[in-house]
Parts: sequence; C-alpha cells; structure tokens
Amino acid sequence: MFEALSTKLNGVFDRLRRRGALSEADVSEALREVRVALLEADVALPVVKDLVSKVRERAVGQEVIRSVSPAQQVVKIVNDAIVEALGGGEGVASSGGLDLNAPSPVPILMVGLQGSGKTTTSGKIALRLKGRDKKKVLLASLDVQRPAAQLQLAQLAERAGVASLPIVPGQTPLQIAARAMDVGRRELYDVVVLDTAGRLAIDEALMAEVAAVKEAARPHETLLVVDAMTGQDAVNTARAFQERVGVTGIVMTRVDGDARGGAALSMRSVTGAPIKLLGAGEKLDALEDFHPDRIAGRILGMGDIVSLVERAAETIDRDEAEKLAAKMQKGQFDLEDYASQLKQIGKMGSLSGILGMLPGVGKMKAQIENANLDTAILKRQAAIIGSMTPGERRKPDLIKASRKRRIAAGSGTTVQEVNRLLKQFDDMSAMMKRMNKLGQKGMMRGGMAALMPGNRRPF
Repeated sequence: MFEALSTKLNGVFDRLRRRGALSEADVSEALREVRVALLEADVALPVVKDLVSKVRERAVGQEVIRSVSPAQQVVKIVNDAIVEALGGGEGVASSGGLDLNAPSPVPILMVGLQGSGKTTTSGKIALRLKGRDKKKVLLASLDVQRPAAQLQLAQLAERAGVASLPIVPGQTPLQIAARAMDVGRRELYDVVVLDTAGRLAIDEALMAEVAAVKEAARPHETLLVVDAMTGQDAVNTARAFQERVGVTGIVMTRVDGDARGGAALSMRSVTGAPIKLLGAGEKLDALEDFHPDRIAGRILGMGDIVSLVERAAETIDRDEAEKLAAKMQKGQFDLEDYASQLKQIGKMGSLSGILGMLPGVGKMKAQIENANLDTAILKRQAAIIGSMTPGERRKPDLIKASRKRRIAAGSGTTVQEVNRLLKQFDDMSAMMKRMNKLGQKGMMRGGMAALMPGNRRPF
C-alpha cells in the first residue's frame, strides 16, 4: 500500500534536499506537487485541501526558511500532517487496536458489504485474540443470505482453534445473535464475534438488518470491513454505514493489493471513525495493527522498524533462535540450520513486505520488485536443501557436479539455483567465522567493515 504515493513524495523531497536553502516559492512549488501526488493516489479532494493547507501554514515561515536543514523540516511537517489525517495522537487499546474494556462476553459486531473480506477478517480477529491476548473466543455467523456462509465461518474457527456457534437451520439473524450471547455468558467466553450478512451494494434491507442486530446485541465494538482496492467506493461505503448504523472502527482488507492508499488517507477525515486493523493477505495471521505514525513513516520512506520487530517477535521461535545462536558461536552452522532460518523468515510474510519496513528501502522499490523477492524463493531453497542427504546438509563440501544434478532434479530446480544457494551459504559461513574470530571487542572497533573479505568496506 502507498507505493505510488511514496515514490512521488520522495521524489519531491529529494529535489528539495538538493536545493539546500529554500525560498517560499520552492515550498509552494513542492506543495503543488504534493497536492497532485495525493490526488493521483485517490485521496478525497477535501482531505487533500485540508492536508496541503496545514502543511503550507506550517512550512511557509521563518522556522523552515532559516532552519539548518529546511528540506528535512518540510518532510517532518508533511509527516505530522499525514499522521493527523490518519487519526494519529489518539490512544488505542492494547488488544490489536480493539477496545475490550467491557464485561465478558464482549460482543464484537462485524459489518460490511459482501466480498469485502468480512468473514475471513472475523477468523483473523479470533486467531489474534486467542493467540496474542489469550482470550476465549466464540465465532457466530448471522449470515443467512449467502449459501454456506455459516459453514465457511465454522471452518475458519476450526483453523483458528476457536469455537463456533453450532448451526441451527431456519433461525433469523436476531435469533442467532441472541443464542450466541447466551452461549457466551453460560460457557464463560471472553469475546463473541458476530459476523453479519453483507450485500453487493448498500440498500435499505441491509441497513435495517444490521441496525436491528446492533440494537439487540449491543456490541462494544462495531467494526466495518472495507476493501482497500475499491478506493473511494470504500470511503463512500464507510460514510454510509457510519451515518446509518454507527461504527466504532474500520478494518481495511487487501491493503497488499492497493498501491495508491488514498482510501486509508481519506477514511478518518471523511467518516470520523478510526482505522483499527489492516488485512494484508489471505492467511489467518495476515492482520496488522494500524498505527498512523508508522504508516506515515512508510509513506515518506522512513521505514517501520517497530512493526518489523513486533512481527519478528510474534513469528520467530525463541528457543530455536537461541540454539542457532549457540551453534553459530561454535562455528557449527550447517545447511539444516540454514533451512530452519528460511522457514522462520517465511513465517514473517513476503520479503518485499519485510524490506519495505526498512528505512530508505522504499527508494529501491523498483529494484526489489525486479529482483523478484518473494517467499517462493525461500520455498525453492528449502526444497533444494530437502533434496540433500543428511550427510550433504551437514557437510556441503561433499556436493560436487553429479550430486548437484541429482539435487536439482529432486527439487525441481536447476543446477544454477543449487550453486547459488551453496554460494550464499558459503558467504554466510565465512562472515560468521570472521565474527567469531573478531569477537565482540573487534566488532565494536571495526564495525561492518571488519566483516568484509580482506576488511574491504561494503560501500
């Protein structure tokens, strides 16, 4: 998300940095380009006007003109304005952006149009609350319109390892909601997630049904699920639901397929409801907290190290990592350990998504995409290692021409790919040996340059 906007804005700021001192005309020209970039990213016009007006008011003044680094000052002002537009400065609950500060069972009502990813998001939220917050969760489908909708939610509940309300044919959404809350109270559930039916478009029947369920269930959170790829239609949908039903938060799905991101930037200003969660993929664990300051950092190429560390903490096996660290210190790192590392990285998501969280990598987006960095590469490398014998994995030096051909055939890859993997492993092993040889003090004295072959500097 935001790739196109990020590229354009970083181009504007790079030109400002090259000028050194800035005049008022320089700032005005840059703001015209920022305005065009926001409009091309499908940000709503009133939001663009408000954002540019705030930036102009703060940027055209002596504080920026006389600043030691005026371009950086402008970047900070734009960053602050984007954070405000995204709803920054307001505290959120610790449970994945959701407010669970209510007597159990806490009802969460999921609303939205058909096809927005509402049912899948219900499963994702249940998995997150169970795994991260140790909550006992009950999923209940109130969708009697779409064939097999209730069965779909039951299957998602099974995958997430949570309970789902047994299906009773012929019940109305209101009856299902009442039964779900009754089961939630009797069986001591912490959270009950109520997944309502959607429609292909907003109509009176949809709104009446959602309003009736909301009045009966009295949910503590009413989450609207919208598809980010529908752009301003998502904003219009959110406005309609907010006006007719009232929502406490928004979940944006398919943000990994939305290169513009205008809907996210417009949502808070247009509806008044905060974005709470982002869905970035079909996997049940592909759900992220929405942090305005971190998203602004990604847009402006500053990266999002905090989210990267949090994702690593959630996915990496600590015991496995400690065992690997001990083996590295003894110089016993082999291809089996390398395969284990590939598996851990794969759990964190796509490589381009991980790299996109690193500061400055946004400028290399095109090169990253051309390099075809994806989890598919990790899977191919894991397949190559899986085609080796245990002896070959422990002693890669045994792998010569005939063995490489056998490994390539067994893994469905080429000899060139086998060679590439072995070269990467050799480079990693050589660096680890240098680290062990230098020790902690040597590393502190020499820094990264000390790890390069022949002590060459990396750049």
